[in-house]
Amino acid sequence: MKRLKRYQYERYAILCRDAYPKAFDHLQYGFSPNGRKDITNRWGQTIIRVLWREDGDVVVVFKGSQSVWDWLLNLVFVPSRVDAPQDVGHVHWGFHFLLRQRSRVKRRFLHQDFVKLSTSQQAELEQSVQGGDFQGYTVMESIESTVLPLLKQGKRLSLTGHSSGGSMAIIAAEILEQKYPNAVKRVVTFGQPATGYWNFKRLYRLQNKTYRICCDVDIVTFLPGIPLLFWHVGDLLWLHNDRIYRNMPSFVRIIRVLTSWLIRPIAYHFMDKYIRRKDYFDKH
Repeated sequence: MKRLKRYQYERYAILCRDAYPKAFDHLQYGFSPNGRKDITNRWGQTIIRVLWREDGDVVVVFKGSQSVWDWLLNLVFVPSRVDAPQDVGHVHWGFHFLLRQRSRVKRRFLHQDFVKLSTSQQAELEQSVQGGDFQGYTVMESIESTVLPLLKQGKRLSLTGHSSGGSMAIIAAEILEQKYPNAVKRVVTFGQPATGYWNFKRLYRLQNKTYRICCDVDIVTFLPGIPLLFWHVGDLLWLHNDRIYRNMPSFVRIIRVLTSWLIRPIAYHFMDKYIRRKDYFDKH
């Protein structure tokens, strides 16, 4: 497995963070003026942004839970078979539903309301309704109809997401890789809960291209919290105590965090802690 480089990590992390607000200017991240398509959920809320450059690859950004209803879906962890050409086992029903729901197109503003908006707001609104051709499609079908013309141009896909958005990215990546072999370049998730059952982990095709980022004792990364029922996929990169640990077992992660909390008052007495904060003096 190739290592995830720092600039790649930073790029995906920033896109996942900035995807949440309604206002999103894709141009500031270097994407082409026409290199954006927003995909909405059943409520008309944007949950996925497909971004690309004319001379570069495609990044598909999945948002995490945005409403009480979305959070409740996290609790529906009964098995659901993935809608893919070849069997890949079972995944969390709630995360799978997020891809199988209908993509509802937002209604256009009345002209008198539209002209009252600033230029940037008008541009944002126009971008948000470009998905009009998705009416009646599921979210997964909307993703596929967007990326297929780009794949035909020779582009490849990077999928990234935070929390339940990371689980959506995992499932979507498997479906796309089955239909369009070698289309997926990498999958990078942040704070992602476990997505599938053991058979999904065993059959998942992108183990060597998937990076799962966890930070300290992020509780969501241990959910649904049923040992030996749900399993993670890909390469775990655990960020803890200024280091990156690879594929650290969950039990060991918990023990290490608890231990670090207990010894933290003593650890702050060591000289390396004082030296590490030398940059503070540049701010005073």
